[in-house]
Amino acid sequence: MGTLKKQTDAKIKAGRQANPEFMKTVDEIIEKAKAFQQGSNALELDQTAPDFSLPDPEGKLISLGDLLAEGPLVVTFYRGSWCPYCNLQLRALQARLQEIHTLGAQLLAISPQVPDGSMTSDEIDELDFLVLSDQDARVASQFGVAWEVPEFLAEHMRVDRKLDLDVINNGNGNILPIPATFIIGRDGKVLWRYVDVDYRTRSEPDDIIEVLKTTRA
Repeated sequence: MGTLKKQTDAKIKAGRQANPEFMKTVDEIIEKAKAFQQGSNALELDQTAPDFSLPDPEGKLISLGDLLAEGPLVVTFYRGSWCPYCNLQLRALQARLQEIHTLGAQLLAISPQVPDGSMTSDEIDELDFLVLSDQDARVASQFGVAWEVPEFLAEHMRVDRKLDLDVINNGNGNILPIPATFIIGRDGKVLWRYVDVDYRTRSEPDDIIEVLKTTRA
């Protein structure tokens, strides 16, 4: 299967072959976002993460403080289950989840998707990591990783992919998280982060594992 980067690179390559004009425009949007340093306000190392409470798929509120009481936390913001790059990342993290747990940490995934009750109790029980809903992107904003979706991409999702983000995110159709990952220590401070406004690139599980090993040591 290879590294997550190899997997995302392969998907980008396939996208360029299938729709070169679309991908060219995406490249331009990403370069503009980088030029304006979008995402530069993300939490820095040693900063204290803001506490929050968000609903899980059953609607139960889960707080950051309660999770940190059990140990370090890997927090990854993703756009939604409709995003193929996000799904690659979550599968890659799932494959290394036992190592994350062995090192005393938990994995938490946060997206704007509404917990709509579409998952059965059995499906919820089968989740090996926590998934919480940040419908208004409030927590993403507090972490400095909220991104206003350019109209070109919003139209692509509406027209080409038949995705109604207003419905999927319960009214929030124009703000998505930058796919960012943070490792937060038990004291609430950021130990490591990966932030890139290019939603096609993601942090490597190997890097996360190495930081957790150092933290445990």
